[in-house]
Amino acid sequence: MRIALIYPIVVLALTGCTAGPDYKRPDAAKPPAFKELDGWKPARPADAIDKGAWWSIYNDPELDRLERMVAVSNQTVKAAEANYRYATALVAEARASLFPTATVSTGASRSGTGGRNRTQYTATGSATWDVDVWGRIRRQVESSTAAAQVSAADLANATLSAQAALAVYYFDLRAEDALEDLLRETVAADRRALQIAENQYRAGTHSSVDYLTALAQLRTTEAQLIAVGVQRHQYEHAIAVLTGQAPSDLSVGRAPLAAEIPVVPAGIPSALLERRPDIAAAERTMQQANAQIGVQIAGYYPDISLSAVGEYAGQPLAQLFNLSNQIWSLGATGTESLFNGGLRSASVSAARANYDAAVASYRQTVLTAFQQVEDALSNLRILEQEQAAQAIATAATQRALEATLNAYKAGTVAYTAVLTEQTALLANQQSALAVRQSRLVASVALIQALGGGWPAGDLPAKIEVPNPLVP
Repeated sequence: MRIALIYPIVVLALTGCTAGPDYKRPDAAKPPAFKELDGWKPARPADAIDKGAWWSIYNDPELDRLERMVAVSNQTVKAAEANYRYATALVAEARASLFPTATVSTGASRSGTGGRNRTQYTATGSATWDVDVWGRIRRQVESSTAAAQVSAADLANATLSAQAALAVYYFDLRAEDALEDLLRETVAADRRALQIAENQYRAGTHSSVDYLTALAQLRTTEAQLIAVGVQRHQYEHAIAVLTGQAPSDLSVGRAPLAAEIPVVPAGIPSALLERRPDIAAAERTMQQANAQIGVQIAGYYPDISLSAVGEYAGQPLAQLFNLSNQIWSLGATGTESLFNGGLRSASVSAARANYDAAVASYRQTVLTAFQQVEDALSNLRILEQEQAAQAIATAATQRALEATLNAYKAGTVAYTAVLTEQTALLANQQSALAVRQSRLVASVALIQALGGGWPAGDLPAKIEVPNPLVP
């Protein structure tokens, strides 16, 4: 009789359908190729570089040392990692609902009637099982698993963002070092020009105005040199925070700014969907929302549960587990809502709307990813052309300054002509440095836009949920 009561429900649990739509990834716009790739070639392809340590393409040991601290010590990354562990714990919680719940309790009581005392002992075991006939719990497990994958992708995205930000700050800091070197060289050149003006003044060939003008130019450049330290220290402090350290605990020594701009090849647009953690997170969010539709639809059907209670009650304690003291019961219940004012249909509609929003968000994330890659590619292409033009302008200004200074020594031009060329040369040199800095930052932006080489296969695999009734 017990088997006859339980067997039909068990069969339903094993063969019952799963309510709600099965997940299928919606299509998203995928151009056949990046428009900006026409005529664009990376300076040095680096397919052999470890994509996990993407920053190694810059061949900078100090940058490598700092970047490796991010995944270990960055507090934003630590928070994302803790959120991932929390999400995986929620998966375990959801899976637990698939299994029966069993409890055991023991007790003893003493009572008296008419002067006669009696001690009663009890040992009770009970079990309840919410039979997932309609797949409500399975859909919840599916949703929680997708949410854990979203959290894993968020962790990868937070790590990539922090690493990219550190690389940008690092190149900004190195640009300040290069600017300091440039200004030191300019100060030295200004001092030589001042000496020439002073000699001309003492020889009586030029007035003191030229000497004072050269002196003012020197002091102005020296002031610019001093100001470089302000921005450099701020970049150093930002790097310290990204590596999980107090600003006072980190010092980055001076070094030159990289001269070459290596870039990872962009590949094809369709591969981008598998290489960006934010796209993976958006895609997994869709499955999470899709599974919630099934959870809500399952609410239309009866909630079926089984229960069993076994108890021994009696005395003395040594004879408690005799057959005569045994009490047991088996039960099955089905609960169905007859009226809830449209709550269930509203919940299903809300779940469908949430899924539609997740689809739109996914497609927008994909479009934004393509935009970011195109932006980075166009920036690199245009900045490369600008750097070449700027190099020509700087060289021409350098020759013009030398010629003007020689003419001043010969007494054929006023010192204002020298001052004009000095100012133009420094401006061109600073522009050339800024363009090189911008190219390095654009290369970091391209690597980040490409996902840093992160593959979607790095997401944790879906959790296989065993059926507790299958041997």
